[in-house]
Amino acid sequence: MALRGELQTGGIVRDGLSRQVADQLRAAIVEGRLKVDDRLPNEDGLAQHFGVSRATIREALKILAAQNLIRSRRGPAGGTFVSRPDPQGLGSAIADAAMLLVGTGDIGMEDMLTARAETEAVCCRLAARARTADDLAALRAELALQRDPTLRDEEFCASDLRFHRALVQATHNPPLKLMMYAVIESFIPVTNMLIYRDHERRLSVDLHEAITDAVAAGDGPRAAELMARHLEGMRGLLTATLDRRAAGPAV
Repeated sequence: MALRGELQTGGIVRDGLSRQVADQLRAAIVEGRLKVDDRLPNEDGLAQHFGVSRATIREALKILAAQNLIRSRRGPAGGTFVSRPDPQGLGSAIADAAMLLVGTGDIGMEDMLTARAETEAVCCRLAARARTADDLAALRAELALQRDPTLRDEEFCASDLRFHRALVQATHNPPLKLMMYAVIESFIPVTNMLIYRDHERRLSVDLHEAITDAVAAGDGPRAAELMARHLEGMRGLLTATLDRRAAGPAV
């Protein structure tokens, strides 16, 4: 397959070849030179165009596939095609990167909690304006589940995650939902894993319910204030848990 003008790219140096190829193809997609559903040249054509090996092209395509920018199709009409941007897929990639940075210590717990507090306050204010009956039903379904005294710790943490997802969904703001994916999908599980044994469920659920009521009433400032109180309590539990772990077992 002949290369089209849309794939005109800069030179490739010998360091980090697959990343450079991926970056140039990504730029062509982002800038609109490659459109959704456009078929890319085969590996041989791409290798010839970039002056690299087929193995390098395969690695570059893996990078783009992991970012949900391309997809493969088998069969006579198969090949590699440009994908339509998938907010969930892109958000998942952001969340994975954030989780990695938390795990390596490049993002500290204090910074993580501050980011959560600030961004979820915005979500509360927007959700109070944009929420629908379905959004409120989703929030209240999690509240009912969280009130169940037989709920295991892991199930409670999973419901907590879904509650915060539902709150973000209630904003109906696509850019915010994408940005919040990292906070919801990576930061909340990390904090829950650390503190769930010390988690006072009743207080948490009471605050969840008060936040939901404020959102339902259209009172964004009140919802944001309650969220700040909720997360400040989480911050205290997390700090105590980390201090206890640092001190080691009692003698």
